[in-house]
Amino acid sequence: MERGEIFGLLGPNGGGKTTLFRILTTLLHPSDGRASIAGHDVVRSPDEVRRRIGVVFQAPSLDAKLSVRENMVHQGHLHGLHGEGLESRIDEMLGRVGMTDRADDMVETLSGGMRRRVDLAKGLMHRPDLVLLDEPTTGLDPGARRDLWSYVSSARDRDGLSALITTHLMGDAERCDRLLIIDRGRIVALGTPDALRDGVGGDVIAAQTADPAGLASDIQAKLGQSAQVVDDTVRIRRPRAHEFVPTLFEAFPGRIDALSVGKPTLEDVFIQHTGHRLWEESDESPT
Repeated sequence: MERGEIFGLLGPNGGGKTTLFRILTTLLHPSDGRASIAGHDVVRSPDEVRRRIGVVFQAPSLDAKLSVRENMVHQGHLHGLHGEGLESRIDEMLGRVGMTDRADDMVETLSGGMRRRVDLAKGLMHRPDLVLLDEPTTGLDPGARRDLWSYVSSARDRDGLSALITTHLMGDAERCDRLLIIDRGRIVALGTPDALRDGVGGDVIAAQTADPAGLASDIQAKLGQSAQVVDDTVRIRRPRAHEFVPTLFEAFPGRIDALSVGKPTLEDVFIQHTGHRLWEESDESPT
């Protein structure tokens, strides 16, 4: 990662994102290889790493029986902040995430989006070089999701903050400066969202049919066009795909129930590199 970069780790649930997240936050020793943050090895210098990172876990880390401010005070104490310096930092961070007017409210009275804002404020309390966010928008409504991204981007632009975000949501992945796509614990692609989509090549045709395997085979045999079956859908990649659609219908009358043509998406990138949809190994449906 580069300083000031929002870097995404995209992959299905069970693909290895959280394991890597635990290694980078010094909670788990790697079985092989090494990792370093700001030049400090996560195994040999865990204290130095912890001073430089902020962490927002997938599960909320707030005490629901305390107020927002009390949670922030406790977090500040963990990082050696006290007195007026602590109070000033709390006011600053709550102001950044739009929670100043809820500072004395009990956490249990807050919505999920508001709790996520406080979690983010906690993670930024000690002005870390890097904040690590594990599936930060899962379960949030669209408005709360936009808000969280706005706060992360603002911290990057104002303070040069770097952010590593794990996600299985395409909307989050699209907002990252660069993406590392993983599947079953291995790297399958790395690049900016635009570059990854461009790498797919051409447009994407998705055809629904009663016999996807048969249609894909016949397209190859009759038209010399490679086709891939993914999740019972026949997928074809080619330039100017809309010009190929009439040929398909003429060659296979009555065999295509529905068809769509579109520009490549990050899901198409994932399919191209893995042969399956992101959701096939995920416990959650796309949002």
